[in-house]
Amino acid sequence: MHSRFRNGILLLSILLFVLVLCYTFFPYYTNKQNNFKELTAFQKQVDSLKEIEQKERVQYKQRPFNPNFISDYRGYSLGLTPEQLDKIYQYRKQGKWINSTADFKNVTGVSDSLLAIISPMFKFPEWLNNNNKPREYKSNKFPIKSFKQKGNLNVVTVQELQEDLGIPDFIADKIIKHRNKFKGYVDDIQLKDVSGLYEYHYNKILSSYTVKTPSKINRINLNNASVKELMEIPYFDFETALEVKDFVEANNGISNFEELGKIEGFSLEKIDRLALYLTLK
Repeated sequence: MHSRFRNGILLLSILLFVLVLCYTFFPYYTNKQNNFKELTAFQKQVDSLKEIEQKERVQYKQRPFNPNFISDYRGYSLGLTPEQLDKIYQYRKQGKWINSTADFKNVTGVSDSLLAIISPMFKFPEWLNNNNKPREYKSNKFPIKSFKQKGNLNVVTVQELQEDLGIPDFIADKIIKHRNKFKGYVDDIQLKDVSGLYEYHYNKILSSYTVKTPSKINRINLNNASVKELMEIPYFDFETALEVKDFVEANNGISNFEELGKIEGFSLEKIDRLALYLTLK
C-alpha cells in the first residue's frame, strides 16, 4: 500500500475517532447543564409548595371548630394526646355532646394551660349560647295591616316597592331577583336572605306585604334524603349536603333541626328557612 494512501486512512480514522468523542461527551455536558437547571426550578417549586402548605396548616390550626367533631390531625396539632382524643370519641359514641369549655375539660382531662390556648377556638352552635338569653321584643314602628289588606309579596314589582314604601331601587331589584331565584317565596322569612336589606326595610315591607301565594314545593324527609335530593334545597351546596348526609347517617337520623348545629362550620342562622323545604318525618 502506498505510504500516502496509508497516511490518508490513518488521518481519516483519527478524524472519525475525534468526532465520536465529541458526539459522546458534548451532549452529555449540555444535558447535564439542562438537568441542573430543571432540578433547580423543580426545587424552587417544591420549596414554594412547602411554604404554602405550612401557611395552610397554621390557618387550619387556628380556625374555629366544634370540639365534638375534632379530627385526629387537628387534635395532634393542638397538643392533645391520643388518649384524650379517644375520650372524646368514646363520649360521642354514647350519644353525648360537649356543649361548653367545662364539658371539654371534664371529658378529656386536658391541662388548664393547654385549655387556655385552644378554648378560644371552640365554636359551639349559636342556639346553645343564646338558649338562656331573654328574648327582646321591639315594638313595630309601622301600622300592621290585616292579611286581606296586605299585598302579595310574590307579585309585587320593583316600582311598587319604591313608590309605596320608599325602598331603594337597588334593594327592590335584589328582592325581586331573589324571589325569581326561588321561583317564588315560600314564606316571608326568606326576605332576610336578601343581601343589604336592613331590618328597618324588612319590617316596613312585611307591614304591607306578605306571601299570599306560596311557591309549591315537596318537602324532603331529611332523615332519608340522598345527597342529590339535598342539593335541590336552595340553601345547600354539594359540600353542605354531603356533610349533612354523613351527620344524619352517623346519628341514625335526627329529631330536631337544631342538631345540625353540631356539624363543624354549619350555621343555624337559616334553620327556619331550611325547615320550609325539609321534614323529619
